[in-house]
Amino acid sequence: MAIQPYRSEPLTDFHQPENQARMQEALAWVRSQFGQEYPLVIGGVRHTTPDVIVSTNPANPDEIVGRVSKATREHIDQALEAAWNAFAEWKRLTGEERARYLFKAAAIMRRRKWELAAWEVFEAGKPWAEADADVAEAIDFLEYYGRQMIRLSGPIPLTPLSGEEDEAFYVPLGVGAIIPPWNFPLAILTGMSAAAIVAGNPILLKPASPTPIMGAKFTEIMEEAGLPPGVLNFVPGDGGVIGDHLVTHPLTRFVSFTGSREVGLRINRLAAEVGPGQRWIKRVVAEMGGKDAIIVDETADLEAAAEGIVVSAFGFQGQKCSACSRAIVVESVYDELLEKVVEKTRALTIGQPEAPENWLGPVIDAKAEKKILSYIDWGKEHARLVYGGEKLSRPGHFIQPTIFSDVAPGSKIEQEEIFGPVLSFIRAKDFDQALAIANDTEYGLTGSVYSRRRDRIERARAEFEVGNLYINRKCTGAVVGAHPFGGFNMSGTDSKTGSPDYLLLFLQMKAVGERL
Repeated sequence: MAIQPYRSEPLTDFHQPENQARMQEALAWVRSQFGQEYPLVIGGVRHTTPDVIVSTNPANPDEIVGRVSKATREHIDQALEAAWNAFAEWKRLTGEERARYLFKAAAIMRRRKWELAAWEVFEAGKPWAEADADVAEAIDFLEYYGRQMIRLSGPIPLTPLSGEEDEAFYVPLGVGAIIPPWNFPLAILTGMSAAAIVAGNPILLKPASPTPIMGAKFTEIMEEAGLPPGVLNFVPGDGGVIGDHLVTHPLTRFVSFTGSREVGLRINRLAAEVGPGQRWIKRVVAEMGGKDAIIVDETADLEAAAEGIVVSAFGFQGQKCSACSRAIVVESVYDELLEKVVEKTRALTIGQPEAPENWLGPVIDAKAEKKILSYIDWGKEHARLVYGGEKLSRPGHFIQPTIFSDVAPGSKIEQEEIFGPVLSFIRAKDFDQALAIANDTEYGLTGSVYSRRRDRIERARAEFEVGNLYINRKCTGAVVGAHPFGGFNMSGTDSKTGSPDYLLLFLQMKAVGERL
């Protein structure tokens, strides 16, 4: 059967009663599965350990979603051996053969879409629409990267010499470590894993500790798709116990990481050291965060700008590396726009994410809650609190969406990534100053500009130092295939997930010239 052109997975319309009913059914079924144990998977063999990660519901931390076995350093050694054994056969498959595993996994994931979204509601605290979009993006990655691998398996155009047969082709790197984040616990995990796998590389998957069950579900799906044992090894565990060992091990060929700046820089430094018996320079793919800004000038549609700021700042409780944490607004429309943003924020509903009426849920855990509240306390002393600023007095890690105005450029909450529902409003005398403030950060992931001035839009295209720039729309919601995603500077290696270039990070080119 011919492979159809890639199209994004459609999102679910939860205004439809039948879709609400299906989601409620999925939530009830998933809740009935709470408390199960999930083993390690190494070379296709399951290993249960006495030490476990206890996955809890961030909206109700006393509720145990499941228990996931923790890998030790010895398990990492076993998994690396199993993966290299699997590599001998996996690398010999054609790109099209490997792509079929991804297409099969996408079909399985599509059939389990409601269930997977329900798991995200409980384990990650995602409201319905955010959970549904995360599963859709995971499906997109499988479909898109499968097609990209088929494309990259074709002949590479060369300029052959007379009397020679000259060709070049891509070959996989070897065994790598996949270390995804908790905030997109299926989408980013799937994209990182599927890209490496379809390129011919077995992996060790270490899911984020707050959301390990989503990693276990992905592993189940890939096994159901028929992936050979050892190609995907599921090794959750504490970063302090296995993280450094996995990164520094001489048998680790590459590390693909998405997470904080601090951890990403540490991984990059550790991976640069060559260990005993190591035969390669390790490749590191790192996506590390942002301090994203939306610029609004005096010509902008303020209603659209207010909507874009609120959705970008507070979607999934601001726990996105692409979230708008800075609204940089020219003086003449500052007060009017601030009023509109506060009004729209006041209308947001916050509560248990399993209830369809709630737009905002909890932050991920107590550690995140403490960090976010510390930034809010700082803001109360050094800026003007205009909305929110409190933890809700109910079970769960609920923090009000919070807005500070008159935030000074260069100050703590204007510069540091908070990763929570906190928005800083910053005054600029004009567009020139707004652009300068936006660029005055060590990060460079996403940004938006709301303006009707073509000259300013063109200037932003050239001068706004971000990997993903959006014009007159929100700065979140990159779509696989449409918005190659990745940032500059301390936002990472600009790997451009969901792009025609991404798989090249997990491949190397081999050239062969034969004299005739």
